[in-house]
Amino acid sequence: MTMLMRSCTQSLLKLVNSFTGMCGFATILYALWMIRIWHRQANDSYHPASWFMYTILGLGAILCAITCWGHIAAETANGCCLYFYLVFVLLILILEGAVTMDVFLNPKWEEDFPQDPSGNFHKLKDFMKENVDMCKWVGLSILSVQGLSMVLALILIALGPHRISYNNDDEYTPEGVPLLKNYSNQSPCVYGSKIDAWNKKQVNMRPLHSSITWQL
Repeated sequence: MTMLMRSCTQSLLKLVNSFTGMCGFATILYALWMIRIWHRQANDSYHPASWFMYTILGLGAILCAITCWGHIAAETANGCCLYFYLVFVLLILILEGAVTMDVFLNPKWEEDFPQDPSGNFHKLKDFMKENVDMCKWVGLSILSVQGLSMVLALILIALGPHRISYNNDDEYTPEGVPLLKNYSNQSPCVYGSKIDAWNKKQVNMRPLHSSITWQL
């Protein structure tokens, strides 16, 4: 029952984690598209680098890296990997929460960010204002997926990794037994057979020795 529950939890964690990976991949594509448009509009003239595009690119790369780590942690069910995965997801949640609180509670939140010469930051802001309901549902979906991934990781930590038991002799083959155990079990028999052979040899040689002594 525990093995079945562990397998189901691992599969669910991989599935939920894949959604985070798709978000990271889409974010990278969006950042690359903005960078391409930016370099096309530059026309070999000097323009300062846009922090917004590279921030989006870095965020997408971090999400993809967390997804890869989450798949490794889900496959191995290793406690250390799962704890690191929880820390990474928690840091992302803290960052998202800080940005959200700053936007909703600070009326001058735009001053906290540097100027974006490319104008992509303002375009994204205007798009979010025009599609508030859709952006809310997308944000809630991302938060729900991240929270569910943390819950599944905690369940997998509680279940623990796979364990191999040798309590029942019928559950494993002789090839699965450690070599040292086989050696320790066979050693007394080998040494015992050698001692018995030596004793028999000495017994067979005693009559011959006594007959030679009697003739002398």
